[in-house]
Amino acid sequence: MDLHDPRLHAYRPDLADERLRGRIEARRFVAGEPWHVSTGVLSLRTGPSPDAHQGSELLFGENVRVFEVADGWAWLQNDADSYVGYADAACLAPGRVDPTHRVCALRTYLYPEPDLKSPVHGLLSMNAPVAVAAGDGPFRVLSDGAWVWAGHLAPDGEFETDHGAVALRFLGTPYLWGGRSSIGLDCSALVQMALARCGTGAPRDSDMQAESLGAPVPFDGNQTVLKRGDLVFWPGHVGIWLDAERFVHANATHMTTVAEPFAEAAGRIRAATGDEVTAVRRP
Repeated sequence: MDLHDPRLHAYRPDLADERLRGRIEARRFVAGEPWHVSTGVLSLRTGPSPDAHQGSELLFGENVRVFEVADGWAWLQNDADSYVGYADAACLAPGRVDPTHRVCALRTYLYPEPDLKSPVHGLLSMNAPVAVAAGDGPFRVLSDGAWVWAGHLAPDGEFETDHGAVALRFLGTPYLWGGRSSIGLDCSALVQMALARCGTGAPRDSDMQAESLGAPVPFDGNQTVLKRGDLVFWPGHVGIWLDAERFVHANATHMTTVAEPFAEAAGRIRAATGDEVTAVRRP
């Protein structure tokens, strides 16, 4: 990845990640401190303002490196995918989470006690890392005292094997630019979340994914070379090919995640922008 890509490297003229010393110029370098996300989903913005664009999102339990906290905003980098941005510091807590499990359901609730009738305290999305402290019944208690339905958790390191099937579980999820959760996500986050549930780490944005994920597949428009799970890229867009009738992608035309024939999606993109497929990658 480009050393000077501000999405992946924390640097500003006045402050930069200590790990970049000697490679970029900045007035001050800091090592950063380990924090973690303490709310269900946290917006990661391009600037320290609620009006700044959302570049990505952070999930509950994800570990981050905080370089600065000023005026209620933390400038940080997500350990999970190296994405850099600004987040509400009130939704972070000092220290790291050492996960024992991850959310394997599309989403699940946090309860104050092991009772499904108790008032929920939050909502977690797929792939959120959690530290289970105890519990041997239908619920598990987390290290922060919240309870989660045990059937919605999988031991850390236990994965599924079909990222296409995982992606289909997001059908109907609203499209959200920069979104990365089961409540709303964009095209590259759908790919990232589906692969993560199958144990494969992926960059955050589609251009990064097209450069680095898996192996390239030569493609001249003939679908017969495609296999289930192949990632198909256009400029600024990506989806997952399952078969001739099912190409699953989060898109701004439908404003949701849909499965449709690949030819329909490709034809619509061509008509709207003139773009053709730029890459196919096989994770």
